[in-house]
Amino acid sequence: MAACGAFCCPPADPEDKVRPEHLQEGPVQNRSCTDIVFLPIFVAAQIIFIIVTIIGMQDGDPGKLYKPRDYRGAYCGVSENWNNGPVTTDMPKLSYTMNVSSMADTIMMQTVCSSYASSLMTGYLLATQQEKDDYLCDCCLSPCAKCDGAFDLGGDLLSTDLASVISSKMAELTDPAQAQSLFSPGGFNGDTFSTQNFWEQVTKYVNQVCVPECMMTVDNTTGSRDYVYTPSPDSAFYGYWNKLLNAEDSTPNIGPIKATIATAFTFTALPAEVCPYHESLCVPMPGMIFKELSSGSNYCTFELAADVANALGSLASSAFESLGFDSINGAFSESFGKFAGDFQASLDTFIIVSVLSFGVGLSFLVLLRFFIGACVWIAVLCTILFFFFGGFFTFVLSGQCEGVGLLETGHQAAVAIVVAGTTAVKDAISGEDVPSEDMTGIGGDYIGRQQYTRLGKKCDTWETQTWREVYRAENYAALSPAIRTKNYCRNPYNETDDLKAKTIWCVTTDPDVPWEECIPIGVIQPECQRGYAVGSATMRDALYYSSFVIWALGIVWIVLVIVLINRIRLAIALNKVAAVFVATNPTVLLIPIVQAICAIIWVALWCLSASFLLSQVPDTYTPKAAYATFSEAFGTVSGCAFWETGPECTEIAGQCTNKWPTGTVWKDNNCEVGPNGEQMCWRCAPPRYVFDVRFAVSFFVYLWNNAFNIALGQMLIAMCVSLWFFSRDKTSTFVVKRGIKTILRYHIGTVAFGSFIVAVVQFIRYLMKYFEKQAQAQKNRVMVLVLKAVQCCIWCFEKCIKFL
Repeated sequence: MAACGAFCCPPADPEDKVRPEHLQEGPVQNRSCTDIVFLPIFVAAQIIFIIVTIIGMQDGDPGKLYKPRDYRGAYCGVSENWNNGPVTTDMPKLSYTMNVSSMADTIMMQTVCSSYASSLMTGYLLATQQEKDDYLCDCCLSPCAKCDGAFDLGGDLLSTDLASVISSKMAELTDPAQAQSLFSPGGFNGDTFSTQNFWEQVTKYVNQVCVPECMMTVDNTTGSRDYVYTPSPDSAFYGYWNKLLNAEDSTPNIGPIKATIATAFTFTALPAEVCPYHESLCVPMPGMIFKELSSGSNYCTFELAADVANALGSLASSAFESLGFDSINGAFSESFGKFAGDFQASLDTFIIVSVLSFGVGLSFLVLLRFFIGACVWIAVLCTILFFFFGGFFTFVLSGQCEGVGLLETGHQAAVAIVVAGTTAVKDAISGEDVPSEDMTGIGGDYIGRQQYTRLGKKCDTWETQTWREVYRAENYAALSPAIRTKNYCRNPYNETDDLKAKTIWCVTTDPDVPWEECIPIGVIQPECQRGYAVGSATMRDALYYSSFVIWALGIVWIVLVIVLINRIRLAIALNKVAAVFVATNPTVLLIPIVQAICAIIWVALWCLSASFLLSQVPDTYTPKAAYATFSEAFGTVSGCAFWETGPECTEIAGQCTNKWPTGTVWKDNNCEVGPNGEQMCWRCAPPRYVFDVRFAVSFFVYLWNNAFNIALGQMLIAMCVSLWFFSRDKTSTFVVKRGIKTILRYHIGTVAFGSFIVAVVQFIRYLMKYFEKQAQAQKNRVMVLVLKAVQCCIWCFEKCIKFL
């Protein structure tokens, strides 16, 4: 007994029994140290962590976790990029240039699909009727299965006005002096670039490139390059554009449109010395001033130029800048690796925010006894709202069509409900017999009374509309008799027609959208001809019925709250009593304060060390070859639910994304020619970070130390509470000092042992998550499900052992 020392050993008399009077001042002192063997193991783990960190600091570069990367994954401000990427030594800023295709494609389509171009295409440049039909369908100039309605391109153009209109629109893109009208509804481009939708998706209209300064214009550089716009070769309009551009001069009336295409679509690009990319990626964005996201940051954001802001007004320009700022900031997220890098770069901010957050949390803990009731009832209300909006979201998602936004789907459903409701009321009042709203196929037999399009536009009368005067009762049986068809939706076609709409439609009274599809009255979720956003029919049904289940659960929740209201009040009262202990023993608040400070210091040190380990991506980790298709590089996604099987549910892993952490995929302008003559344009970009054995060791020590810190705090507070509970005088106690002494003297080994067990279980769970990510990258759905189930079991086990 003497060998264990006085510090850990019990009193000399081992036969001394625990009697009731021993418990009058708290836990007995007749005890010995527990699990002392785990203390040297715990110390050895810290030594191993230090060794791994020192080794990692030799080769790691934390800058790779937070330095900006361009559209192809190349780092800004480095002398050498992976796989012979651009040299960006003097270009540390990630700024933005114009995405010419996104900005000019609408103007190109307005040119190619204008009445002027249509007369040339169908009259002279297209040889066969099939080519003409394809052109009319690609431009949605006639109802066909490919189109939902006519393109809203800003109006039709004739030979007399095409040159001036297109040249004026392109001038706002190519001439910086006219940028103030580009973003104004009063400009030649109308509201194309002035709507909220444009600013919410502003990242679609810019390219991410590395440059010396955030704001780069042709004026503040030496030299420039020219870029002549052309549609992408895989665009449906590429061939029509080239036919117009390369048409013989002898073609009747070809001169104005050919000259416009040849001259109006030329952009001025930055020189290669400041923008080391193809000239199509180096066209400055007009009307925007790019600046550092924050002082000293290498990430750039934007604000509108002074002349543009003055033209729009302060309120509008501020709103647009805010929307664009949010959109660009959203594009900065790059998962865990970048988070670690950002943390390392902003350590001082982290410490300040942590201190302030702890202060707020501590104040909340002290004041909790006064407003815990309000917190509980607000949480109950938020849960009710969650059920309501969650059911609505799943209901709309179950009927969302491919390529249609969620808001548009909700708008469409709202229109259908309103029209159905108002029609039902009118019919009930009139008492008249109403025709059937049923239809088969593409709607040639529809005789209903729908007079609004799917997005709520009013239909024009067939016999008086001037958009296509061919659609009259004498030409189409579906429109006869005219006195009955009025302005109701129909699908007029003859069996010999090559172009047919895929459902009922009507000519609208909106001059910007001359025709649009309709939905029969009473149909809330119409069938999607082009497929659904949720590809699996089983999953759509599950979402549809789930919406009603969620609403039903919301009702059950409300009922339970009403039934158990007294129990809720009792729980609130118990929490208030618990707050009395804190008020009686304010020194106990020092325990979480010290615990939080230790946690902050440890997390900061670990993240700093981990950043060196994470950033070491091997050169051979990512393939350097080029691939012919996006699917080959990125892989395929089936859209099937996890329980569905079959060939249509087979997914193929991409060459760039078949292991985790995954990189990205980008399209190279300089394509390679494959062995069969195919163009191989798609390439891989490496991830910012990878995980290896050294990181696994570091991460386990991180988990162990975290669990140790939490367990020590919990045991100290539990000891303090027990001392307070058994104390005769509950108004004057010094429980913290006695509790710390007892824990450190007898039970620190148990804390290390218990936290070790928790860390092991947590590490295994995270390891299963790592394997799940690998299986997910390899498109192994069965293994993903198995690993998810294993993680769930381990999570439940972890929650149990935490309280043993």
